[in-house]
Amino acid sequence: MVEQQPASIMVVDDEAVARISLAEVLKLEGYHVATAASGEEALSLLDKSEPFDMIVLDLKMPGMDGLEVTDAVRERSPGTVIVLLTAFGTLETAMQAIKHGAHDYLLKPCPIPDILTSVRKGLIKRQQEQQRQHLVNKLQHAITELVTVEGAEAVEEVTPPRSSHLVQVRDVVVDRQKHTVTLRGRSLDVTPTEFKILTCLVETPDRVWSPQELVRHAQGYETDAWGARAIIRVHIRRLRKKLEEDPSDPEYILNVRGVGYMFASGDSEV
Repeated sequence: MVEQQPASIMVVDDEAVARISLAEVLKLEGYHVATAASGEEALSLLDKSEPFDMIVLDLKMPGMDGLEVTDAVRERSPGTVIVLLTAFGTLETAMQAIKHGAHDYLLKPCPIPDILTSVRKGLIKRQQEQQRQHLVNKLQHAITELVTVEGAEAVEEVTPPRSSHLVQVRDVVVDRQKHTVTLRGRSLDVTPTEFKILTCLVETPDRVWSPQELVRHAQGYETDAWGARAIIRVHIRRLRKKLEEDPSDPEYILNVRGVGYMFASGDSEV
């Protein structure tokens, strides 16, 4: 039996005493611990290392605050669990923390046993999600093999065609090799997640994708319908600002009410 590696945790706090103290407590509990004194330093560390299992993060910091860091971490490492700490707690900030995807929200000074309990629960949640995703991947692999046996035509219905690294629909061109998007010859500045979502839509024009399917395709994990809608809605809004002349009346990325989103081919018969 393979021995499980200790969880990796990053502690982010601009107050040195709070940061160092909590890091030492977590090390004594057997966790691998790294520290950062700002949100910017935390993201730099995240980009240079393997994904962290958890980040314990102060809400109020100079520069990037905890909510901004939480959004950036979810973009870069969706599976990382976030625990937010703050000395200025209100119901509104607690609701914002949960809305932004934080696992827990604790008031400083928080008793060490309460922090450790929150950390343990968050890591258990992450482990369960990883196990569930593993089972989902195995199921998807089994389904793909079954479909393959029944013929290549059925497989094409599941997997978007990838005969070329360039995909063009109307005046939008996606280069899968260079990870670039152009609109009428003009290069668009899109994030990696926006690129994956747009590629998925452009590869299958006029096909409607549910938010859950887009999360699975673009970010590689499963989430419930409510969570998927909240995540994808943000990226679709940003893509429309970059693609559409009038984002409030889109002509490329269309919303199919109650179902999901599609990239319109412009075919009048659709």
